[in-house]
Amino acid sequence: MSKPNVLVLGGVGFMGRNLVRFIVDNKLAGHVRVVDKVLPSTAFLGDFAEAFNHVEYLQGSLTSVASITKIFAAPEGGGKWNFVFNLAAETKYGQTDSVYSEKVLDLSVKCATEAAKVGVDRFIEVSTAQVYEAGKKPSKEDSKLDPWTLLAKFKLQAEEALRKVPGLNLIIVRPVIVYGPGDITGLSPRIITATAYKQLGEKMEFLWGKELKINTVHVRDAVRAVWHVAEKGKLGEVYNLADKAETDQGAVNELLEKIFGIKTGFYGAIMSNLAKMDIKGVAETANDKHLKPWSEVCKAAGIVNTPLTPYIDPELLYNNSLSVDGSAIEATGFKYEIPAPTEALIREQIDYFVKQGLFPPMK
Repeated sequence: MSKPNVLVLGGVGFMGRNLVRFIVDNKLAGHVRVVDKVLPSTAFLGDFAEAFNHVEYLQGSLTSVASITKIFAAPEGGGKWNFVFNLAAETKYGQTDSVYSEKVLDLSVKCATEAAKVGVDRFIEVSTAQVYEAGKKPSKEDSKLDPWTLLAKFKLQAEEALRKVPGLNLIIVRPVIVYGPGDITGLSPRIITATAYKQLGEKMEFLWGKELKINTVHVRDAVRAVWHVAEKGKLGEVYNLADKAETDQGAVNELLEKIFGIKTGFYGAIMSNLAKMDIKGVAETANDKHLKPWSEVCKAAGIVNTPLTPYIDPELLYNNSLSVDGSAIEATGFKYEIPAPTEALIREQIDYFVKQGLFPPMK
């Protein structure tokens, strides 16, 4: 049986680079085309760069219909695209409605429309588990939807729009916080903030309590999962991606205490509810406090340019529990290999950036 032709949209990003290497290392595809607005040579790929030597790379805009038509042109040697993975979207928090409308909603709809036009077998849309109503009870795929970030609001709009695209063979995945080598917006801001507190010699305290859920899935499991649903998932279905650790703020802080030798804690409900009244001001004050010691540590290590920042958007500081049940995908035969974040996994994530001179060496 011939191997599928694969198109990876947003393939230079965090999940994208991990998916590309997974496909290449396991020789899963016939032809692989990777599309991104960012050039691989400027993306701090590190160990992932080798995988890109074995794929076709196209730099292109996924918001331009003319560009998308070229991107979806038949692969070399003929045939068609069997699997399309849409990992392309604005991933920064705190952007405007117009940015998310163009770079999340419109982008997905335009790419999906072209995918349907050229007869793609499986179109895998990577959404987010932030579309669920925040709550302590783990959300299943049919749980109440109430996006609690602006990014998630537009991700949900994209999901709904894609279901209306005629002839689209759609599968949606909703991952929780994805972490691992290359992560910038998942657990990395907390890791970098811990670095800042080590420099300050102060106790690191977060809003709310240790029990606030911030569920996780390792990127290696996440990319294995999106490939799995492309092969074995049911068309039209939604699959959550979350490990079974039910990770909360307390668990992450324990790991950061071990790695950085700092003390951590939480402000609790009374202080946190007072902060909630001016969350933007609180976030601005905290981010200003963290940026200076982070810059000092980087300067001391000779780091002049890094994509890493301790900045945490105000949207992520509210008392919103990310609690998700990721077990439904297991009924299709998928098995999570990484049960929970560990000190070794967080150190691996840090080391990925240290090797590239993007994170200060660990002492």
